[in-house]
Amino acid sequence: MAAVFFWCSYFFSRVAGWFGLLICRQQFLPFLRTNVVKLRNCQSIVFLIGLTTAVNLTRADEMTADESRGFPNLPMKTAGGAQFWTDHCWQDGYRLQKNALTKHWRLLDPNNVRLAWGKRVQCEQKLVSLCPPQEATTAKHRVILLHGLMRTAGSMKSMAASIEDASDSVAVPITYASSRAPIASHAAALRELLEAFPEDDTFSFVAHSMGNIITRHLVADLQRDGDPKGILPRCQGMVMLGPPNQGAIIAERLGPTKVFAWVTGKGGMELGKRWAELEPNLATPPFPFHIVAGEVHGPIENPLIDGDGDFVVKVEETKLDGAASHTVVPVLHSFLMSDQAVIEQTIELLSNATAQ
Repeated sequence: MAAVFFWCSYFFSRVAGWFGLLICRQQFLPFLRTNVVKLRNCQSIVFLIGLTTAVNLTRADEMTADESRGFPNLPMKTAGGAQFWTDHCWQDGYRLQKNALTKHWRLLDPNNVRLAWGKRVQCEQKLVSLCPPQEATTAKHRVILLHGLMRTAGSMKSMAASIEDASDSVAVPITYASSRAPIASHAAALRELLEAFPEDDTFSFVAHSMGNIITRHLVADLQRDGDPKGILPRCQGMVMLGPPNQGAIIAERLGPTKVFAWVTGKGGMELGKRWAELEPNLATPPFPFHIVAGEVHGPIENPLIDGDGDFVVKVEETKLDGAASHTVVPVLHSFLMSDQAVIEQTIELLSNATAQ
């Protein structure tokens, strides 16, 4: 019920906004021209009302609804989880996701088609029907790929494909709602996802930007709270791409604008103004890790960072004691994960780590 209110309000708000623009463009009823802005504002109001209703209904559902009951599903293509969804389980390309706003769940197939939605238990039942539990015959090495702030798993698509082409590893691109939840929440979801894999599977990580901080938070959580599934001993290596290992001065300087906090959420603020609170909860990986930092120079420099960097993260901010290597490449921050030379370097570093 909550999700129905959410999507109905979103649809109505979009129709209201575009209807107002259509009236203006067709020049019907000239006096409405002055009211188009009000109609567009109505779009936001309607959406916010619907969103609030959805959240409240979600809380009520959690207290009163039968946990096995979900919503009727019409299989449909989705965007895969842009900014509002976090993966909690990954099995043969099927992904169990939770919405950061409405808190409801859905199951996507490898092509991002929604197969079920509603309560978690319903989505899990659907997943079991599609991928029945089987006794693992051969342990797999999985390369976990985590995108950065305001990005999606799609940004790691080229990297994932290249890793699978060059090795027997299984690439696991993870989606998380980077701008809608704190880093601790993302780390908890990542832990849940890893613990669901077979006990003999091993792991490596390739992370871009914020994804590295989530991985470091995960490591600290396992070291502090215990690691009953033995995740850490099975981690073989990591490649960090443009990691803000010392926080990000650009996030600190943009924080006071308020717009930055609204757009990037708690996670973005933790990389800047709230870094001092976050840093004690991060650990240095106890397995081999390599750092690849970007450094670009040109006619346009970013005035929000001092010194050499990739236009977003300074080279100095990427450094972390204990790294097996630290390489600087002439690539912008946003393209580190898709640059062919960086991809080839990443594959080589992963290969060396797993061979040890």
